[in-house]
Amino acid sequence: MATGNLFSKTTQALFYNYKQLPIQRMLDFDFLCGRETPSVAGIINPGAEGFQKLFFGQEEIAIPVHPSIEAACSAHPTADVFINFASFRSAAASSLSALKQPTIRVVAIIAEGVPEADTKQLISYARANNKVVIGPATVGGIQAGAFKIGDTAGTIDNIVQCKLYRPGSVGFVSKSGGMSNELYNTIARVTDGIYEGIAIGGDVFPGSTLSDHILRFNNIPQIKMMVVLGELGGRDEYSLVEALKEGKVQKPVVAWVSGTCARLFKSEVQFGHAGAKSGGELESAQAKNEALRQAGAVVPTSYEALESAIKETFEKLVEEGKITPVSEVTPPQIPEDLSTAIKSGKVRAPTHIISTISDDRGDEPCYAGVPMSTIIERGYGVGDVISLLWFKRSLPRYCTQFIEICVMLCADHGPCVSGAHNTIVTARAGKDLVSSLVSGLLTIGPRFGGAIDDAARYFKDAHDRGLTPYEFVESMKKKGIRVPGIGHRIKSRDNRDKRVQLLQKYAHTHFPNVKYMEYAVQVETYTLSKANNLVLNVDGAIGSLFLDLLSGSGMFTKQEIDEIVDIGYLNGLFVLARSIGLIGHTFDQKRLKQPLYRHPWEDVLYTK
Repeated sequence: MATGNLFSKTTQALFYNYKQLPIQRMLDFDFLCGRETPSVAGIINPGAEGFQKLFFGQEEIAIPVHPSIEAACSAHPTADVFINFASFRSAAASSLSALKQPTIRVVAIIAEGVPEADTKQLISYARANNKVVIGPATVGGIQAGAFKIGDTAGTIDNIVQCKLYRPGSVGFVSKSGGMSNELYNTIARVTDGIYEGIAIGGDVFPGSTLSDHILRFNNIPQIKMMVVLGELGGRDEYSLVEALKEGKVQKPVVAWVSGTCARLFKSEVQFGHAGAKSGGELESAQAKNEALRQAGAVVPTSYEALESAIKETFEKLVEEGKITPVSEVTPPQIPEDLSTAIKSGKVRAPTHIISTISDDRGDEPCYAGVPMSTIIERGYGVGDVISLLWFKRSLPRYCTQFIEICVMLCADHGPCVSGAHNTIVTARAGKDLVSSLVSGLLTIGPRFGGAIDDAARYFKDAHDRGLTPYEFVESMKKKGIRVPGIGHRIKSRDNRDKRVQLLQKYAHTHFPNVKYMEYAVQVETYTLSKANNLVLNVDGAIGSLFLDLLSGSGMFTKQEIDEIVDIGYLNGLFVLARSIGLIGHTFDQKRLKQPLYRHPWEDVLYTK
């Protein structure tokens, strides 16, 4: 391995298995360091394509998403680091695939628990092909002021505190990612900071070893001293001991092997990492510390003394003129995310949507404040749900049952009416359900199914102003307006609409009063004196009875009733109901496998 720098200020990576937070942390670090280009060139999400929006400073950028490792490497040939956030189940296969790409030089494997046999295969392939594996079970690594892997060094606040936004003079390598953060802070307090830090991972077989990185640090001119944090278990530290004895390391090494407390336990103890388990005296922390001390490393008497040892070594190098402490710089301020700033009370921002009918933020959705579980447990029906979502209150059962009756009676009126006809023609043209449904719904208006609101509006106005049926009808005639809710192409005085009769019967039985319906019947009596088909139709019946429902329930003010009619609530009933029938016609045509519809020419009047 040896050689020198793994990363630079122009290094770019491919990120496998999209994770928003670690990628954004990488981009924030880039901005902090003054990089001109983002360190994440592309994201690999198997089977997915497109872009992910993230922030590079104040600028929002779109990072490409690729469906495969091969596609990403082809699209970004200069990206030579592969950051693998796959689970332990697929980490080995995806890492091996990345190592086989000619453009990939370094692979970082974050997952813990990768099978040891798979890890050995990765190590063998990487060494044979002069490539570097960091991990498994690693947080990654960092070159201060240049590039970092994923969540290395934690939050931006910690990075600033550890002075990782600019390079220092210390090379650091550890098995533990968590302890790396602690040591970055310690080193920043007593030296000019880190130049590069690597967490090799806590598994039994790391892809690269402590000595691999120390030997590499030895070849980097900017690194003047090294700090090593090992742990009990395994024999990785002994390869460093040999390198020190053989004179392969010419720079001071401060080292400590954690786990000296293991001897206090009567039985063998497994610490946090898979490899942190002593397999004998040679693998104990005490034996490793002693071996490192005898080989020439600076080894303190305890972990508590490690900071002092680092400080003394650094200050000696400064006195000898081997280190000129780095001049401090002020890093740029990372823009704070709006959501974070709002939570901390630093800013206030206007919302873009207001909703008063439902809330999905809790454990379960609520309709007008009523939890979904309550709706189910109390046996609420469709009418009750409409009551909550449309009127924002629980109406009495006779009201919600009336709503359900309206929906049932208006669900369909055969295949010949305009809405059903449009839907049938569209379905037979091979269009999908939504297109077929919408084509039918678009015919709803003043001439088809859309007269409920107008009927309610005109009946209410005439009734409330005390107009007689004669005055009402004649005034409408003078304005050139047909009376909404009156008239039918088929039904007549002698062939009444059964739906109207059912609605009237229900209202007489259940409503406290039916003053608007009675007024509509009086108007019908007058219009029938003019023509046999000017009967009260279903639009007029629903419109007048809904006025009775709203006024008779005692739950709505006059202003609220006027608003409900003006907004178009009542036509909403017809739209909702008829959607059921239009969907049925769509399914019917597709089930029957009906061909494309062509209107017969003999049914068309061709004329000049």
